Order: sequence, then C-alpha cells, then structure tokens
Amino acid sequence: MKKPLHPQYGFETLAIHAGTPPEATTGARSFPIYQTTSYVFEDADHAASLFNLQTPGFIYSRLTNPTVAALEERLATLEGGRGATCTASGHSSEVLALFALMSPGKEVIVANKLYGGSINLMGKSFQKFDWKAIFVEATDPDAFRQAVTENTRAIFVESLANPGGVVIDLEAIAKVAQEAGVPLIVDNTMATPALCRPIEWGADLVTHSTTKFLSGQGNAVGGVVIDAGTFPWLGNEKFPSLSQPATEYNGITFAETFGNDLAYTLYSHAVSLRDLGATMSPFHAWLTINGVETLALRMERHCQNAQQVAEFLQGHPQVDWVSYAGLPDNSFHQLASKYLEGGAGSVFTFGVKGGYEAGVKLVESVELHSHVANIGDTRSLIIHPASTTHRQLTDEQRVAAGAGPEVIRLSVGLERVEDIINDLDQAFQQLQQ
Repeated sequence: MKKPLHPQYGFETLAIHAGTPPEATTGARSFPIYQTTSYVFEDADHAASLFNLQTPGFIYSRLTNPTVAALEERLATLEGGRGATCTASGHSSEVLALFALMSPGKEVIVANKLYGGSINLMGKSFQKFDWKAIFVEATDPDAFRQAVTENTRAIFVESLANPGGVVIDLEAIAKVAQEAGVPLIVDNTMATPALCRPIEWGADLVTHSTTKFLSGQGNAVGGVVIDAGTFPWLGNEKFPSLSQPATEYNGITFAETFGNDLAYTLYSHAVSLRDLGATMSPFHAWLTINGVETLALRMERHCQNAQQVAEFLQGHPQVDWVSYAGLPDNSFHQLASKYLEGGAGSVFTFGVKGGYEAGVKLVESVELHSHVANIGDTRSLIIHPASTTHRQLTDEQRVAAGAGPEVIRLSVGLERVEDIINDLDQAFQQLQQ
C-alpha cells in the first residue's frame, strides 16, 4: 500500500513550497541564488567542526550551497526520499550514485534498455575504474536474479526507458535486489515523480537528469541522486565506504555516526562531490527550482498530447509500429497502469517505413519540432537515435536498446496538439517526394 507523500500537503503543493521558505533576512518570497564559492566561518573552532562533519553548515560550494540544498530538499520530498545530492549533469549522477557502493572488480547489474550514453558509460568508461557492468534483459526480472554474484553491489534500471518507452517491473526487480542484499537504483528521468515514485515500489536510490522534465525548459543542465534512507548500511561489509571508518574524517563511520537514513547522502556530499567535483551550479539549481513548480501541470499536458500523437502515428500508413505504453495494445500498457499515474509520459519511439534513410529525412523535414539531443522540454523535440544519441553503440546494442535504424524518438511538448500532429504529417508527406 502506497503512503501519501506528506501528511498535510499534496504533490502539487510540495512541488511549489518544499525546501524554499521565505528568505530569512529580507523576506524575499522567490528563493534567492546564492552565487558564492565559499562561506565565512565564525571562528577557528567553527571551521574545524564543519570540516570534521560535527556541525551542519556550508564550507565551499563544491560540497554544499544554499540554493542547491533547497533543490535537493524539494526533490527528496517529491520522491519520498530522506536526502538528495545534486550533480552537474544526469550522467554524473549515475557515477556519483555508484561511487559509494563500488570498488575495483565489483559489479553492477544493468538493464539493457537504457539511454545510449548510459550504456556507453557503464559498458566502457566504468572499465577504467575496474567496475563491471553486467547487462541483462530489462523486461525479465529473473534475468537480474540469475546475474547476481558475490561481487554484485547494485542493480540499475530506468523506470521508463529512454528511448523505447519500456516500463520496468519495479516491484519485481526490487525483490531481486532485496534478496541479493544490494541497493536498487532507478533512473526516474522520463517518468518524473509526478508519474512514478520508485521508492514506493522498493527502490533504494533514485537518479534524475534534472536537465529534462524537472527543469522543463531546456535551459539548465543537472542531475540528482535521492536516497530513500532505508538501506541497511550499518555493519554491512559489502559497502565499506559507509560501514567502515573513514580515515579522512578522523575515523568516523558514516553509517554509525549518521545512521542508515543519512549516511549515504552525507557521504555523497563530503566525499563524492569533494573528490569527483561534479557539482551543480547555484544558477542551474535556481532555474530547476522554478521549473519544478509547474511539473505536475506540465506532465499532465505532456501526457495528454503524447497520447493523441501516438494514436495519430499508430494509424499512419508510413509508420510500421509505435512504442507507447499509453496505447491499449502496447505490451507495457498493464505495467504503465500499475506504475505510472496519469499517463505514460511524453517520450516514445516509432518505426518509420524506409529505415535509416527515411528516419534521417523525416527529422530534417519537420518545422515545428526541434531536432535536438534532449527530452523533457516545453517544445516538441525529435531525433533519429541511430545517427545521433546511440551512434556510438554497435548495431546489436542499438537494436537491444530500442534504437534501431528505423526508430524515431519524440519528446512531445506543450504546444497545441493539432499543430504537433500537422507538423509530423507534413514531414511524412515530404518522404513521398
């Protein structure tokens, strides 16, 4: 049984108010941008207590910043988490999510239906850390179970996979993670907490590219890792970063000193951001704070528009197939009804007849749609993944990720839906010329 987000306020209210009370000194109602690198200490003892993690406060904006902290509180609240760590990009949030968990030779089990850049990051770049990504079929929970070994340290999935719109059975995979004694990390970028809150289904950590729907206007790059605060780190030998003494902090043990509910988030700030430097800027945090205020309204319109566009494409003679979980005959429709509230999102794919060449021509023929490598904008966006976002993958990997040569990805925006459909229709007409 799912619990309400807050005993007093609903999602829409929290999206506007969480983390951003009136500014204490001036009473300013719009939360300010604290565009500063550093903060004045009261005295030497105060500075020492901050650096020893004995006193909460701000030291240096690579670690913490008031504007970024406000966004972290808001996003943790909306996802039902205990704490959050904002990062410079969605990509860096994936690295940071695993940094406290992994060590050389350890493994993360990864769904094979992911954003192409994530597949490349985990399949290739992680090798430089001697982290091993074990890719399994995203739609088969038992494949995750069979991949578990003594070296497994996490399971990573997208709740709604980019670009194919695959809906993951979160509850089933969460059970696998619990049996294995490792955290389930869910990238919730495409669904957002307005549609899905993975922690309610058993996720331990949630990541986002805040660049997408949370920001919402294509003007701020960022990421976030949200901790449910429930994973048992204390005394857990699999995760020594949290369960054993940290020599750089006078031998404190994060899980012992801060408890299971705060250990991961405090480690992420005190160590992961300190050493990786993947810090979100205050300005981008401020833009995202303002974007999140309209998240519920935007997702409602995104989903309404996407549903109508998908229905139009499903009946179009130049379209082979449409992969949108909002369509009743879609294989993920039942899972979408369970995990997604109010719609199946606004990003989906379809197959254009004519393959690679037709796909390239279609994206070059639209007028209203923007041909960009982004999703989650107020504007409608289009891309041919095989020639762009997924081109670094092999042919087999592209097909497995749902980005074959005929695939077009749409991110349906907030324009009048008739205009979106008419623009696609005129682009299809140009394919016949």
